[in-house]
Amino acid sequence: MQALWMVLAAFLFASMGVCVKIASDSFNAAELVFYRGLISVVLMWALARSQGVALGTRYPGMHAWRSLIGVVSLGAWFYAIGHLPLATAMTLNYMSSVWIAAFFIGGALLAWRPSATNPRPALQGPLVLTVLVGFAGVVMMLRPTIGQTQEQIFAGLIGLMSGMTAAFAYMQVVALSRIGEPETRTVFYFAVGSAVAGAAAVAVAGASAWPGWPALWLLPIGILASGGQLCMTKAYASARTQRGTLVVANLQYSGIVFASFYSVLLFGDQIPTIGWVGMALIVGSGIVATILRARTAPGTPAEDH
Repeated sequence: MQALWMVLAAFLFASMGVCVKIASDSFNAAELVFYRGLISVVLMWALARSQGVALGTRYPGMHAWRSLIGVVSLGAWFYAIGHLPLATAMTLNYMSSVWIAAFFIGGALLAWRPSATNPRPALQGPLVLTVLVGFAGVVMMLRPTIGQTQEQIFAGLIGLMSGMTAAFAYMQVVALSRIGEPETRTVFYFAVGSAVAGAAAVAVAGASAWPGWPALWLLPIGILASGGQLCMTKAYASARTQRGTLVVANLQYSGIVFASFYSVLLFGDQIPTIGWVGMALIVGSGIVATILRARTAPGTPAEDH
């Protein structure tokens, strides 16, 4: 059952991406972040109340930091979805596992202090290779799917940044989990942060003209995002063994498969062979990075999308 919960979560996140892409024709990324957060606040408040989870916290600073970097990642991802093929934007966001591996390597090097007993840090060969393969996949995927216009190149960089900041946000979620914060409370405060930061960004960037009926696409964005997060949480909670947890963690990449079908069938995106190969390399490196991470830090919580 945990596998089915994760596949359903991936499907919901990919479907949210479809709604974001359609709504991007009428709203800017800041507005999408605001409405996504506002709807999720209501849903997560209702969930917390039904579960008996108190929303008061002793760690407001940690939640604020997690919300800040999470909102940056979310806004960057929504911008990329609006300007790139859906499959490309989705894959760049799922690069977070590879970025976490890269941060792990960089952190080990920065913490190293030469001594007679510790001449150099462990090379971490599999981890280094995983990171290199992941970034090779990025080059292969972006080169054919992004044209030569400055707007598309910029959107590609923003999409890549969404995966990197998602990695920072995930590490903060891990820290909150280790001090005992319930995931429902963490997701609630992220939704609050999204609504507040989105409103502030709209105040600076300006609001779009109200489009009428197309505004209904805003509603499923928040519903699908919350539903996907709940299904993902259910999948991890149902995994009783480390092997089950690994299966669940790796099945999140089925979201890229769903996004690819949506991208081709609904939006008519043309992705050449080298782009599909690059996508496969990113998925493969993400799976390996997830396995290596599970060995060093078992029991870590789910990632957000």
